[in-house]
Amino acid sequence: MPLNDERPTSTSSGEDQGSDVDSSSDRCDSMTLTSDLDCSRESFTSDCSSKHCTPSSSPPKTITLDEVMDTAKDLFNLSISHEITVNPSFHVDRDSLRQDGLLKVVRDNLHKAFWDILEAELNNDPPEYEQAIRLLGEIREVLLSFLNPGANRMRTQIMEVLDMDLIRQQVDNDAVDIKGLASYIITTMGKMCAPVRDEEIKKLKESPENIVTLFREIFRVLDLMKADMVNHSIKSLKPVLACHGVEYERARFQSILDAVPNSLDRTTSWMKSVLEELLSAAVPQEQKGQPPVPGPFQILNAAFLRILTWDYNKNLLPETLVTDETRLQEIQWQLQRSQAVNEVLLIIFSTIGGPIEGLPSLSDRLKKMISVLLDGMHRPDFNLEKSLEGVSAQICCELNKSLTERDYPALSPALQTTLTGQICSITQKDNPIRTLVEDRVLQYFKALICDPKPRVKLEQVPAGLAAVKPELAMLGAKFISLVNYNKAVYGPFYADIIRKLMFISSPAAGRPPQDAAQDSVASN
Repeated sequence: MPLNDERPTSTSSGEDQGSDVDSSSDRCDSMTLTSDLDCSRESFTSDCSSKHCTPSSSPPKTITLDEVMDTAKDLFNLSISHEITVNPSFHVDRDSLRQDGLLKVVRDNLHKAFWDILEAELNNDPPEYEQAIRLLGEIREVLLSFLNPGANRMRTQIMEVLDMDLIRQQVDNDAVDIKGLASYIITTMGKMCAPVRDEEIKKLKESPENIVTLFREIFRVLDLMKADMVNHSIKSLKPVLACHGVEYERARFQSILDAVPNSLDRTTSWMKSVLEELLSAAVPQEQKGQPPVPGPFQILNAAFLRILTWDYNKNLLPETLVTDETRLQEIQWQLQRSQAVNEVLLIIFSTIGGPIEGLPSLSDRLKKMISVLLDGMHRPDFNLEKSLEGVSAQICCELNKSLTERDYPALSPALQTTLTGQICSITQKDNPIRTLVEDRVLQYFKALICDPKPRVKLEQVPAGLAAVKPELAMLGAKFISLVNYNKAVYGPFYADIIRKLMFISSPAAGRPPQDAAQDSVASN
């Protein structure tokens, strides 16, 4: 974190580095969804004999504790870098730096005990300063952690003023000035903090005379400054990771794979099940003279399409998708609700017909109402059938109001019962309206995944899905962005897995697996 009044002693290299980052940021900001797809295709079809791209395989081995720790560190770095890259709003706040649950309770109790002991020691006659000295030592380390490597003058000053040996001598001679040290700490914090914390520093300078309360507030503001420093580092890393994040994440995953060779087991099972499904579907085509073995891109695209209907309660995600699990689940939940909304609207307009056709305002009101009432339908405790009964009642009220306003007769009790029954029937998996909507949604996403320019097709929703077109376009853009970035990072790993699976399944098993896979890639 740069100081307000101090700069590193050597600035020329820093300026050059800053200009490089700025230029790289400009280049990366111009990247589009199409370029992501090109990158993913290049990654998938690249020469897998490359040392940096080929997923290495090794025989089973015993993993030491140090290797486990290194792997955990690689996994943490991979997760953080991925979050910074794909989440534009990613940041750290003060509360996220603290533990949650039981650890937070323990931590808070320990802190309370510490402050109580400090207050008791300072109120003794004569005062005791053992806890206060520990406190000052911790504050010194925090302040030093905020400094740039070149801030030598400020570093020397902090070390001299907060010299623990000197403070102990002052305590022994009853000459220590705790309030003076607190004042210096606050002034130093004011030089280091971001402008947004100036008001907090001002409040510290106006704090009450109670020294314990003052130090508690100092630590609170230091926590805020820690979060600011982390967010500053994240902001600085964004343009770098935007350009080099693919290579960095791939290298981190390769390190994990080197240490834990079975780190692609779930990914392999995922690809294998998709290939088996495609092969079983291709048997009738084989009789027509078409090749029975699907191409690598067909396998990969079908695998990603399956993620939209993934059962998270029964199966863990493939290892290569774990960093996006929360985002993928959110897309699935929003997609399920959009599908349900569309199904209900189709039932309404097909049942009532002419009297409510050509009324976009009514359609929008119904859509918003259904969407609100079905919010949270992904939760295990959500009773969909009961909620749909409530939805049906609200719909009938809204329809009757609209019909009577335009001098149409209200819905008869029999028609209301029929409408309610049809709406509630979408809970059944074999419901024809539900099946139709789900199939067309999958067709829409399949077209996006397979198209080299998916942005063009975002607004081209299949017939019958116009009511949720904005939602589908938004979810489609999010999903395709995640898929293309994932392909770019893990393309070589996918290529290696699919090559081996195709070699086992291909009738041309006599050929080397790499040649067979490359032929299939070329055909796509």
